[in-house]
Amino acid sequence: MKIAGPAACAAMVAVLAGGCTHQTASETGAPAGSSNPTATAADPIVDVVARLEPSVVTIQTSEGLGSGVVYRSDGVLVTNAHVVGTAKQVQVSFADGTKVPGQVTGSDDLTDLAVVKVQRSGLPAVTVRPDLPSAGETALAIGSPLGFENTVTEGIISGVSRQIPASTTGGRPLVDLIQTDAAISPGNSGGALIDRQGRLVGLNEAYIPPSAGAVSIGFAIPASTVTDVAGQLLRNGTVAHPFLGVTLTTLTAQVAQELGMKVTSGALVRQVQSGSPAATAGVQSGDVIVSFNGSPVQSVGDVYAALRKAKPGDKVSVGVNRGGKVSTVSVTLGTLSR
Repeated sequence: MKIAGPAACAAMVAVLAGGCTHQTASETGAPAGSSNPTATAADPIVDVVARLEPSVVTIQTSEGLGSGVVYRSDGVLVTNAHVVGTAKQVQVSFADGTKVPGQVTGSDDLTDLAVVKVQRSGLPAVTVRPDLPSAGETALAIGSPLGFENTVTEGIISGVSRQIPASTTGGRPLVDLIQTDAAISPGNSGGALIDRQGRLVGLNEAYIPPSAGAVSIGFAIPASTVTDVAGQLLRNGTVAHPFLGVTLTTLTAQVAQELGMKVTSGALVRQVQSGSPAATAGVQSGDVIVSFNGSPVQSVGDVYAALRKAKPGDKVSVGVNRGGKVSTVSVTLGTLSR
């Protein structure tokens, strides 16, 4: 799995799909100077793209470039945290060719979201779609892959509530993602994933490269998450995440067999932080979390996905398998601020 930006474009070579040759109008059988009625017919997607392009920007740092979206008309933009990295100042390029400095006013690594402000008003803010799209809906990705600004790719929503394990990302698992087959490439990160009505359904984040055997598998952060996190960053400059206080690993059938465990799946508790909500509730190292608020847990990603739906201070029920016996403990979640 690769994060879709930033992209550094020192040199690029365009390679034609072999076998193509130039054809004249007479060779194709079309009269010279004739127009294609289909190409000139009204296309609602063309109209949506024309309307949304001014709401998507290119964000440049010393490390490379990515994309961003106009979140508010008074100069508030949203993008991925990995696009801005540790930078406090960035350069923002708009669809009209204007380039202005931008200030990173907040960033959250856990959700991979950041807020950038520019001194420019009257910007065309996107319309945010609050609900999740359904599989099969049209999806349009707009961004700056490999530095090609305002590039549009079309596909569908391939799935929702997707998870990418930590073993693939090299860090925490990515959870609650939207999957799309609209082409996403380096530099698309932070750009807009929109529906056929031109509403923002997600912020493009990552893709699985063809070298892994994938064909058009990309991911975006849902718009509802963007709204929640951006709101907290704008109000507080930080995001309060619910805190459980455990170190987890996904329990596989092979590990369970080697350890002689009677449960074969779930989130194995490797360590419990002293004084944490989990410790206070009696969770112990070696326990296996098998449910969270009534929903089954098959992997670590399931726990993080459930936590994303909770808030600090919430009382949650955690199903724990200990030595083959399952019990339910009540945990009052703490706060993890970053």
